[in-house]
Amino acid sequence: MESFENDIFTERETLFVEVILPLSLAKNYTYRVPFDLNDQVEIGKRVVVQFGKHKIYTALIRNITSIPPAAYEAKYIIDVVDNEPVVTPVQLKFWTWMTQYYMCNEGDVMSAALPASLKLASETILILREELNEDIALTEKEEIIIAALKKQQKLTVNDVSKLLGQKTIYPIINTLLDKELILVAEEVVQKYKPLLKSFILLNDFYLEEDNLRQLFEVLERAPKQLDALLAYLKLNKSGVPISKEQLLAESDCGPAALKALTDKEIFVVMKRPVSRLSNHDDEFNVNFTLNEGQQKAFEKIKSSFEEKDVVLLHGVTASGKTQVYIKLIEEIIQQSDGQVLFLLPEIALTTQIVERIKRYFGNSIGVYHSKFNNSERVEIWNKVRTGAYKVVLGARSAVFLPFKDLKLIVVDEEHESSYKQQDPAPRYQARDAAIYLAHLYQTKVILGSATPSLESYYNALQGKYALVEMKERFGGVQLPNQQVVSIAEENKKKTMVSYFSSVLIKDIDEALAKKEQIVLFQNRRGYATILICATCGYTPKCVNCDVSLTYHKSSGKLHCHYCGYYQSSVNICPACGSVHVEQKGFGTERIEEELKLLYPDVTIARLDMDSTRTKNGLQQILTDFQEKKTDILIGTQMVAKGLDFDNLNLIGVINADTILGYPDFRAYERSFQLLAQVAGRAGRRNDQGNVCIQTYDAGHRIIKQVVENDYIGMYNDEIAERERFSYPPFSRMIFLYLKHKDSNVIDHASATLANILKGKFGKRVLGPEQPLVSRVRNLYIKQIIIKADKHTAIQKVKDVLRETLTEFNATKDFKSVITQLDIDPY
Repeated sequence: MESFENDIFTERETLFVEVILPLSLAKNYTYRVPFDLNDQVEIGKRVVVQFGKHKIYTALIRNITSIPPAAYEAKYIIDVVDNEPVVTPVQLKFWTWMTQYYMCNEGDVMSAALPASLKLASETILILREELNEDIALTEKEEIIIAALKKQQKLTVNDVSKLLGQKTIYPIINTLLDKELILVAEEVVQKYKPLLKSFILLNDFYLEEDNLRQLFEVLERAPKQLDALLAYLKLNKSGVPISKEQLLAESDCGPAALKALTDKEIFVVMKRPVSRLSNHDDEFNVNFTLNEGQQKAFEKIKSSFEEKDVVLLHGVTASGKTQVYIKLIEEIIQQSDGQVLFLLPEIALTTQIVERIKRYFGNSIGVYHSKFNNSERVEIWNKVRTGAYKVVLGARSAVFLPFKDLKLIVVDEEHESSYKQQDPAPRYQARDAAIYLAHLYQTKVILGSATPSLESYYNALQGKYALVEMKERFGGVQLPNQQVVSIAEENKKKTMVSYFSSVLIKDIDEALAKKEQIVLFQNRRGYATILICATCGYTPKCVNCDVSLTYHKSSGKLHCHYCGYYQSSVNICPACGSVHVEQKGFGTERIEEELKLLYPDVTIARLDMDSTRTKNGLQQILTDFQEKKTDILIGTQMVAKGLDFDNLNLIGVINADTILGYPDFRAYERSFQLLAQVAGRAGRRNDQGNVCIQTYDAGHRIIKQVVENDYIGMYNDEIAERERFSYPPFSRMIFLYLKHKDSNVIDHASATLANILKGKFGKRVLGPEQPLVSRVRNLYIKQIIIKADKHTAIQKVKDVLRETLTEFNATKDFKSVITQLDIDPY
């Protein structure tokens, strides 16, 4: 399609714009531009359009042309929303690549990329902000909207259109969003909260000497309050803010005296955000210098960048990779006006890295992830676009930000499965997408991990990436002492105490005696993973999914972890009436209960999906552990992700077999990564940590390799298996899922499609097969796998596959079948 630069358009020329709608459409739609808007349209700006009979959307201009669409008569755009483009040309190139590579629609990418506030539609709900600034000047129409919202609490975009009697209301709504007077309803999500701490200030009135003298006289009759005041004046000489805890410790006055002084307005309590890092985190001073190993890695990364665009930094846990990243970022910011993207697998679980980097780079850093509300996300979006943010810390969605001048991308913990988007489309892998994004900006990428993915390590050994290694822990601290305990042997000797071996119990006792903290890892949440009737074998299953229900003691109900369905627990078998219903398997909830029976005086907390559902649940659990309020933390794989606690000395893996036995070609690799990362949390400061791994198969290859910290051995074994059976990186995989509410329809559809594909791709097509869970949310699922070796032209495969699916979906019998593609599903 021929494009034109804006400045050559004459005012009376008939223009058409190809737009991306935030909908999953196979093709972009074209609209006609009214003459009076000719000079306002520009690629990357948003326009208001009507799509369908009544719905209004904000769409994004993809292209401008003077050629009308041949298939239909173009409708007029209603208005132009922006004064300048909100999406850059590089972003649009990135969207095009993602659409083609991950076989999705451009509207899917737009929906994933843009914050909700930039995708207004006619049904979008607007509400007033709680803290309303009444001093902001408003136009007459803005005043009408605000007045209506004060009365009705919420309005849809359609309601605003009727209220003002006009269709062109998006620019007005946009202005109200910019003035921070209204919110889009989707924005009302609990935002990522800083840790707030209470600090004590003396009322300004008592800063005058005479007033302070009189105060001393008054407080002579209240000695505890006088002690608090004297302690405050003593601490205040240091010029450092005085926390509530400090004052209580210094004065020994007691909370009642402090409350009395606050009630009398002698003291003022201020809440201030503070770092979640411990105060004695000497390892990470702002003006740190790299040790010898870090300096070598730093220099080698810089020299490698002269030849390669991607460097894999393979450093053991606690080797100080973050400090190397920071030195590289610092150098880039000092030498140029460029920007750095720092990707983390899950922002909420890597608070400590966020705090460290924020502490170092201050206001020039932005954090971008789903825990922020959309107003904040738009603000970050604009600051990245204008270059105000030099460093952006983000989860996978941060690859979509409009960088002005990107100079470096860091992908920390590059092996993490969290970088892969599962649902909805685009089902992209952020690590791979980041490498392509760097190519568009002609910049460099660092992939960092203690346990790299096999694909990345293979690419490094093949010379596609440079490889830099850090083999020693920071400060010379030894890797943790790891011991493997056979559950089978302990059961034989009758030395198991509930789910804990005698070795683990001894380790826990020793750690508690030294006032050290403990993390216990069990990769199953809930209380009992399955209920089963001992008489007839009946097991309660989800009504919507083909899975057994998990018993949660906290709710007293059976829960489905796929669709959220729950029901009351079963005490009498509904099939045979037997009362012998047994609980099999165990999750974090059961471990917590058993541990509380063994250690009633110890503070125990649980970190899993269930315990972190509340607003600040996750941060509170981590903060309490950081501040040593919790002695033992029990968790699922959440505990493996980037946590760094100075007093943590013992890690216990309750049952390693739960992850080793998963039916997936990556199971052993993932097991090694997870166990090694969990073990790496122990002893990260001065002492060598301890790790106790309980398993039924103590001689398992992966367990031995974890204990010996033998990544290379694991890699060599796994890569040989992969090559033998033609799995990635020796092949490319595409998973095709078919879903339908009728099992007969899905059987017929999947068999038909598989036969068509086998006719085109031959033995590369496997299936159709039932996946591990064959029904979710009342939809039956069948899976077809396309496995193309390295020599197959993968883009040609995708082109044929897209064409085949278009024809298949248009077939009368299969129109109702949902088809989903997952490219590189690992």
